[in-house]
Parts: sequence; C-alpha cells; structure tokens
Amino acid sequence: MARSFKLFLQDESGATSIEYAIIASGVSVAIVGVVQGLGSKLKLSYEAVRNTMN
Repeated sequence: MARSFKLFLQDESGATSIEYAIIASGVSVAIVGVVQGLGSKLKLSYEAVRNTMN
C-alpha cells in the first residue's frame, strides 16, 4: 500500500495536461478582455456615425 502511494506521488504524467489547461484558461480570459474592449470602442464609433447622420 505504501509503495502504491509513493508511486502515485511520483507520477507526473497528468502535470502537462494541467499546465496546458491553465495556459488555455489564461489565453481565453485575455481574449475575452480584448474583445470586450474592442466592442465598446466599436459601439462608440457606430454611435458617433449614427449621430452624425441624424
């Protein structure tokens, strides 16, 4: 039983997939932030054009 637990603690095979998941989460949060910022600026631009045409 102790040997199995020791082998379990030494096993790092899932570490890489966890690291990739953390990286992917960070990238997706950054993309959402950029898209929201651009969306706000784009909305202001369209509103300015609309107000100019009225």
